[in-house]
Amino acid sequence: MKLPVIRHLQKNNDQEKLEHTLEVLESFCDHRSVTEEEMDVVGEMISNICGALEVQKMIDEGMPERDAANNFMKKVLSSIDK
Repeated sequence: MKLPVIRHLQKNNDQEKLEHTLEVLESFCDHRSVTEEEMDVVGEMISNICGALEVQKMIDEGMPERDAANNFMKKVLSSIDK
């Protein structure tokens, strides 16, 4: 996950567009001819899109944009440390 990418996706796309993109990428991964390398790239894209959706949700709930992005990354980092 890359915070600059997450913020870019969140700022430049609405929720519906991100959700549709997520569905397409998940469907792509289901195909048997997708290689491990492609899965890694798509997995990173999916993670960033999910992050953008989560940040947008926090913003919609009233959290300032910067705080939402920082809180999201803290949440991710704390889950990795466990």
